[in-house]
Amino acid sequence: MAVSATEKHGINTDDDRLNTSFGNPGLISPDKEDIRQLAVPFSGRIRGGMRPGKKIIVMGIVDPEPESFDISLTCGCGSTEKPPVDVALELSARFEDRQFLRKARVSGAWGEAEKPIPYFPFIEDQPFRIEIHCEHQRFRIFVDGHQLFDFYHRVASLPAIDTIRINGSLQITKLG
Repeated sequence: MAVSATEKHGINTDDDRLNTSFGNPGLISPDKEDIRQLAVPFSGRIRGGMRPGKKIIVMGIVDPEPESFDISLTCGCGSTEKPPVDVALELSARFEDRQFLRKARVSGAWGEAEKPIPYFPFIEDQPFRIEIHCEHQRFRIFVDGHQLFDFYHRVASLPAIDTIRINGSLQITKLG
């Protein structure tokens, strides 16, 4: 049986799941037939969950007239509850007020959103690259190669963080 290039590198496109446990930290471009799998809203599984040293890379293009977009790392792959009971990290880019918010939801309760950023890194109709690095105590967020902020873990079990969800005013071009 033939294996697509994305399957060889850890993105499971048969069931809209994301697997970031592959050894090669490089970015993966989808095959032409797999592009539909990166449609927004997107939900994918993080095989094995998060752990220190693991990183997730989202590359995309902001829509020409964006309102907002969200990238969430959640617990409970397959859960139909929206939002899930536990959201380890929700990144929310708001274009009207040029904010890049981050917050968490633990046991069904949202925490206070963290707002301070040195600058707003997104431009309408332009590409971007977000890297979410998981460390022992925190997520470290980079945009276009520049560290933007840290977000300390609220969810105790990193391996339980098993789903990435992306929606809003963007196109996803690569996931890794």
